[in-house]
Order: sequence, then structure tokens, then C-alpha cells
Amino acid sequence: MIRADFHIHTTFSFDSAISPKTLVEKLVTHPSVKVAAVTDHNVINGLDTVRRLAAPYPDLLIIPGVEITTNQGDIVILGTEELPPKPWSVENVVDFAKETACVSVAVHPFREWGLGELARNSGVDAIEVLNGASSVWANRQARDLAKTAGLPGIAGSDSHSPQDLFSVYTEVQADLSVDDILKAIRKGIVSVFAAEGSIHF
Repeated sequence: MIRADFHIHTTFSFDSAISPKTLVEKLVTHPSVKVAAVTDHNVINGLDTVRRLAAPYPDLLIIPGVEITTNQGDIVILGTEELPPKPWSVENVVDFAKETACVSVAVHPFREWGLGELARNSGVDAIEVLNGASSVWANRQARDLAKTAGLPGIAGSDSHSPQDLFSVYTEVQADLSVDDILKAIRKGIVSVFAAEGSIHF
């Protein structure tokens, strides 16, 4: 079993203060979360830097990813090392994820820039049911959506500052490999948790 934060922004996102070095240092010192998905806004430029810094630590895994701003809401693609072709419609992004054996996630669906109820029939592989930057109400709505839509639910801190890293996380019944983790998400072998003291659980 591994614990992962599936939604993190580094300084390669225009609005984040988390440097790649800080992210890796926080992973190294965290007692249990050792997997992090780098999901910067519409860019993948920071991935190589984060992976290079994490390489000396065999117990860490960096999952490649990106958060794409579509015309109807944000979608995170887990497992990708390239950007989907434009135009970035929901259908095109979801299709790209399927064609490249990645996982598409409707993130913070009931917050600004979320897909809302459109996520239900969008074809995404999973719903972010616990987002560290969303309200209790928005997270509850997301959990209800995932349940009624029959989709797996994952957690991501949506961190833009170091103190917010790993505020929520996903437990995954998988080996420490990107492919195994993505397969486990698709199968729904996941559970979401909030760090002690969080108001989002």
C-alpha cells in the first residue's frame, strides 16, 4: 500500500510557491506520503527537475501529470509526459488520456473551474472527492457525485504553498510504480484521507 498526493503545483505553475526542491524535501521527511503527482497548470516543464531531485531516494515516486484548463472545467491527467493536442475540450482531453493509457480526473468539480455535474457523463476515469483547497460542502458534493456515477474517488491537496502539501492523500493498494498506481485508480482500489486536523474530511 502506498500513500499519494495526486494534485500538486510547483513554481512551474504561475500561481504556486512550491519549488521542486521543496517538494522533494517535504516528501523525504514526510512519515508516510512518498508519492506525489506533479500537476502544474497547462505545462509539464517542471517534471524532469522534480524527478531528477527525487532520483537519489528509492522510496519516492513522482507521477507525471498536468492540470488542463478546458473550456468547461479543469481535468488532471495522471501519467502523461506530454500535453494533449489542442483544442482542450473535455472530450479531447479525456480521449487523449484513454489513448495514452493515462488516468483523467475531474478535479474540484464543485469549486471554481470545476466540471460540476458535467463530470458525470464526461468519460473521466475518476473524481477528486477530497481536495485540500475546497470547502467541506464542495468535497461532500464531489463524493456524492463519484458514488452515484460509479467512479473511483481520489484525494489531492491542490497545493500551491509548502504548508499545504499532503493535507489530504490517497491510500492506494498498489506497488511503487506509476503503471500499477494508475491501474489501481481505475479499479477503485483507493481510499481518501485527510491529515490530522484538516477541516476537509
